[in-house]
Amino acid sequence: MALVEMVMPKMGESIMEGTVLKWLKQVGDTIEQDESVLEVATDKVDTEVPAIQGGVLKEILVQEGQVVAVGAPIAIISTGGDDQPVTTAPAQQEAQASAEPVAQPAEAPQAAAHATQRLEQPASGRFYSPLVLNIAREEGIGMQELEYIPGTGKEGRVSKKDILDYVASRQNGTAPAAQPAAAPAPQVQAPQPQATPQPQAAPVAPAAQVSTAPAQSYSGNVEIIEMDRMRKMISQRMVDSKRISPHVTSFVEADVTNIVNWRNKTKDAYKKREGENLTFTPIFIEAIVKAIKDFPMINVSVDGDRIIKKRDINIGVAVALPSGNLIVPVIHNADQMNLNGISKRLNDLANRARINKLTPADLADPTYTISNVGSFGNVMGTPIIMQPQVAIMAVGAIKKKPAVIETPEGDLIGIRQFMFLSHSYDHRVVDGSLGGMFVRRVADYLEAFDPNTSI
Repeated sequence: MALVEMVMPKMGESIMEGTVLKWLKQVGDTIEQDESVLEVATDKVDTEVPAIQGGVLKEILVQEGQVVAVGAPIAIISTGGDDQPVTTAPAQQEAQASAEPVAQPAEAPQAAAHATQRLEQPASGRFYSPLVLNIAREEGIGMQELEYIPGTGKEGRVSKKDILDYVASRQNGTAPAAQPAAAPAPQVQAPQPQATPQPQAAPVAPAAQVSTAPAQSYSGNVEIIEMDRMRKMISQRMVDSKRISPHVTSFVEADVTNIVNWRNKTKDAYKKREGENLTFTPIFIEAIVKAIKDFPMINVSVDGDRIIKKRDINIGVAVALPSGNLIVPVIHNADQMNLNGISKRLNDLANRARINKLTPADLADPTYTISNVGSFGNVMGTPIIMQPQVAIMAVGAIKKKPAVIETPEGDLIGIRQFMFLSHSYDHRVVDGSLGGMFVRRVADYLEAFDPNTSI
């Protein structure tokens, strides 16, 4: 019989590992090609992984709950025929070798301890992400010391885990060689036992003690709720975004009376024809897309000292899940869709998000995000940027207000429908003029909405 390795598939450009949630098939089960074999969780979405080839599941190599690198073997499938060894492509073998520490939890402490050792020579000229630099700055780690930290990322780059492991080991006194990196070489070798109380370590202690302090004890009428996996990821991402991007928020109030009247007139016929609801969000997305075309420097990301300008306009839409968590599926190439196309795509993504049927592709590569806080009755908000984007807009609840209406016969007082737009942006690359003009342009497009628009 032929034996074929099933490997952890790549489920997105930035996804490098996945957690095995549940095996849907057991050893000895017959499986068809493309039939779902297991459920995998990544930092973006939970998804089912199909079989690469039909046959019998001969061996499961990774247990539920384990984290596996992309490309690492996870199962062996017997396809029948003559006896042949397990087929493993060179790229898969390399991935397997790199994934061994992940697949064997017992060796994890050794790997972590090794990661905190000091490099023999400084890695001068190495690229550091903004997140790593911010952590280093907060922990009092200078550039010279940073250059001695081993990196496990691509081309030896220091990852977030690398620097956090280093900070923890330095606080615990297990990385004595790295502490005196800024001192002359002769001083490093002789007084190693005294490395911990060096002056530069003093400012770090209070911050490190906060993060490593033992869990607080509680008494009385309280309930302790453990964060689920998605909430932990959301928590970490929000903290990272606030650490990376200096947030500024601009507000504009828009008169959306024409939009409200048009939707009230159109929604029943649309639902009868399409079988789904017509919401305000597609109209907001259309206005944002138009404004991005006018101000393309909003549609960028930051990579070190470089600004990456995106040609594609992919709009992420924050969707609240029944669990209370949040997920952001993406409408790709929204600038190439009409209003009906945006509406249908949005409804499809929102419906699949709520039943956990999104794929990694549905969450990949957003360039700008919108959050409809008005659906919860909020009039405005200060949203947190989704990294590595540089801006996000929150749309508030639509409220009736008295307003001055200008007519050829003079000014009148009337009832109009108003809504606040809240635009948060990364002040590293988006100044107040650009951030303010962008949100104002979105409001202009909303106020100029044609009440005779067909959909």
